[in-house]
Amino acid sequence: MTLSLALTHRFASATLDIAFEAGTGITALFGRSGAGKTTVIQTVAGLFQPDTARVSLNGDMLLDTQARLSVPAHKRRFGTVFQDARLFPHLDVAQNLDFGARYASKGPAVKRSEVIDLLGLASLLTRAPRTLSGGERQRVALGRALLSRPRMLLMDEPLASLDDPRKLEILPYLEGLRDGPLRLPILYVSHAVDEIARLADTLVLLQGGRVAAQGPLFDVMSDPAAVPLLGVREAGAVIEAQVVEHAGDGLSTLRLSAGTLELPGVRAAPGARVRLRVLAQDVILSMTRPERLSSVNVLPVVIEAIHPGDGPGAAIALRAGSDRLLARVTARAVAEMSLRPGTHCFAILKATTVAPGSIGR
Repeated sequence: MTLSLALTHRFASATLDIAFEAGTGITALFGRSGAGKTTVIQTVAGLFQPDTARVSLNGDMLLDTQARLSVPAHKRRFGTVFQDARLFPHLDVAQNLDFGARYASKGPAVKRSEVIDLLGLASLLTRAPRTLSGGERQRVALGRALLSRPRMLLMDEPLASLDDPRKLEILPYLEGLRDGPLRLPILYVSHAVDEIARLADTLVLLQGGRVAAQGPLFDVMSDPAAVPLLGVREAGAVIEAQVVEHAGDGLSTLRLSAGTLELPGVRAAPGARVRLRVLAQDVILSMTRPERLSSVNVLPVVIEAIHPGDGPGAAIALRAGSDRLLARVTARAVAEMSLRPGTHCFAILKATTVAPGSIGR
């Protein structure tokens, strides 16, 4: 399943010129306010028509302004989840779910019981929406969208109104949707880097109404050129690791291609693979392997690229085995350590800097 989009639109304060493709898995659109994220997802859903646009799903043309073709929103067969759940207040949870099934399209069959199990809704079926937490309401809204049997899910800032505990509550359900049997493609809009790092397969970075970078999540997140787009405090690589064991002191051993890490807060079972988001500002470089440190997380790395920033810092792309890391150091350190592409050195990661909330399935 491939979604293709190209649009241009002139607002009073900005002009959009955006084109990209979204395939299987989760494609995340990230950008600051005004970058064009909501305009894109509303265009795809059929809720907004730009000055010029072409939108197709698997070759099925949904919008072509030049040909004056626009398929009505209710016939595009998308399931949409907004920032606010938009549940019907006079219906209980079961009735809200059944409303989605009532208007099901001819898409892939989805069993009601499977959706209830996947999203943990069994204990909520008789509850009224006003009695639910924010995370519970979003799970019901997601279930309603799934039961409409969509060809693709559109999620517009679905966690933006939730506090951190509620976000951590619902993220595993979204991971289950990504990795589970349904395998529905998802277009996911967010301005939160922690969300896209845990969920996305493909990342499209928007800046000033244009696509500034796009590609597989692991490649874009580890690209030093993306640091100013993501923000210097939010930039960092995403890597996959395998859980080896859990120790009695709360630390877990994870295996990477370049070695092992000892981290707290890992809940996955031994043998499972997890995602880790490692912030660039939390990676320290050393020319020699350090000894007698409080951190035991030391990985041999090779510098692939150095990207000077506008200020006194520099972003450095690192190769760690088959994985990629990102470090942010001062330009002075680059000069004093004679760092350049091809330099072999060591990356030091403090265990407590990888927050449990950034460890995904």
